[in-house]
Amino acid sequence: MFTGLVEATGTIAHVARAGDVTVFRVSCPFGGELKTGESVCVSGVCTTVTDFGPGWFSVQLTEETMRASRFSLVTTGDRVNLERALPVTGRLDGHIVAGHVDGTAIVMTLKKGPSAAELWLDLPKELTRYVVHKGSICVDGVSLTVASVNGSSFSVAVIPETLARTTLGGLRAGMRVNIETDMIARYVEKMLGLAPEIPSASLSGELTMERLTQMGW
Repeated sequence: MFTGLVEATGTIAHVARAGDVTVFRVSCPFGGELKTGESVCVSGVCTTVTDFGPGWFSVQLTEETMRASRFSLVTTGDRVNLERALPVTGRLDGHIVAGHVDGTAIVMTLKKGPSAAELWLDLPKELTRYVVHKGSICVDGVSLTVASVNGSSFSVAVIPETLARTTLGGLRAGMRVNIETDMIARYVEKMLGLAPEIPSASLSGELTMERLTQMGW
């Protein structure tokens, strides 16, 4: 697992196809410290190191990962946020991040002020249910707190330190970012029987008085 606290930024040095996977070679400052099989969060996506060397490492991405994330749009030279997995003895700052991207959001605006920036993002409709005011969200591998929600859009406040140390400072309107919603919301939804897994009117995900009665409330 990860925390959403970016350790460093890297650059996509090479993109290639190898059978049914896409291979990224990533330039990064801690490449020589890695080992094969280690997990690295690359802009919010949990990847497994397949090869490494001083200043670089390689990972393989499945078609599902390419579909769910913005990585199908990545080209050589693009910057990415990097975080190694949290050690058992580490401090849990940020929030619990699995590196399992739920989808992508579109940047609406990034307004930089004298002390912070306001970033507005537009989400796919199916993810809006998991985003709440003051809740946690992971944007391109960065742990952030939801400042406000307006329909399918939400905003986060980004401090200058985060803008400088991550790729968020370079975002522009129309760009896509990887999104991982708070996994706690999904567990709660599942335990309450609200997860929209079976498309049936009798098993609606809507929370009604009838549904509450069926649940024993």
